[in-house]
Amino acid sequence: MKNISVKKIFLYACFSAAMLVSCKKEIEKISDTLKDTVSSSETPAVEKDSIKKDSVVQKESVPPAMQENGFYNAFVLPKDKKMRDSVYAEFSKKYSEKERYAILALNRLDSKNRFNTDTLVVPAKIDTTLMSYSPFPMQLDVLSGVKKFVIFSYPIQAYGVYSNGSLVKWGPTSMGKKAAQTTRGLTFANWKKKLSISTVSTEWKLPYNFNIHNIGGIGWHQYDLPGYPASHSCLRLLMKDAQWLYSYADTWILNPGGATTKAKGTAVMVFGDYKWGGRKPWKKLLDDPNANNISVEEMTKLLEPNVDRMIKEQDNREKVADSIKTAKAMAPVQSEKPAEVPVN
Repeated sequence: MKNISVKKIFLYACFSAAMLVSCKKEIEKISDTLKDTVSSSETPAVEKDSIKKDSVVQKESVPPAMQENGFYNAFVLPKDKKMRDSVYAEFSKKYSEKERYAILALNRLDSKNRFNTDTLVVPAKIDTTLMSYSPFPMQLDVLSGVKKFVIFSYPIQAYGVYSNGSLVKWGPTSMGKKAAQTTRGLTFANWKKKLSISTVSTEWKLPYNFNIHNIGGIGWHQYDLPGYPASHSCLRLLMKDAQWLYSYADTWILNPGGATTKAKGTAVMVFGDYKWGGRKPWKKLLDDPNANNISVEEMTKLLEPNVDRMIKEQDNREKVADSIKTAKAMAPVQSEKPAEVPVN
């Protein structure tokens, strides 16, 4: 009996010791977790890593952060709506209306879709013209003979405008979604209308619509910019950009009766492929401010095979336009019928 009692005591002691070790480990584990939580709210490196993954996971207890790490900064937005409203209110105080417009444009967003992201890419120095951040080369000698040219890049969801090889404007776009992609290649501007109604849905109003594929019904116009390719093959623009391009580009000239084209409008090109499901290209600017840049060599290689045709159509349009002006000027002016003088 005595031996049995000693064994019981020994087993009980072992069990108690094991429990103490287990509890100690659990306490250490909890302590480490708390340290990690505090560290994550204080250490910018953790937030930088989450930003690089393009999927920022933020706890409600951790405030959003502005990472000042170079030419572009990351303005992180929390998932909680109430916190997000509060953060955006501060964002609105920090930046003027024109600055906010430029920041959203860099993120391929309009004001309506300003919350449609977890991270805003913000330049350390704001240029409201956007020209300081152009992904397109400022000068392309290959286009020196082309008076007007508009190009849309699928990979970076942006458009650029060149006049005689000089970049005069660029901005954001939302092109055709994966299931309804925008047709690639060289085309020419056709007709334009200040307000068109979509053939897909009569509820869709398309301000400053400029058609570039008449049969396909593809054109550029103002519509929502949600921060990714979302259209039914058209080229969505911000309102100001749609208005500007509406005035800039030339339309086609039709033969009498309007059945055939006498001259084509401004040359337009859509090129490249979007990485569906990948990290949004503009967010790569946080790691490399030149990540979206298209080189002169790449653009030259793309455009060189098409330049002769652009110039040929351009010259033809100018001749046709001049002949129409001349014909109008030489047309006999109908004299007004003299007013009848009443006879008393």
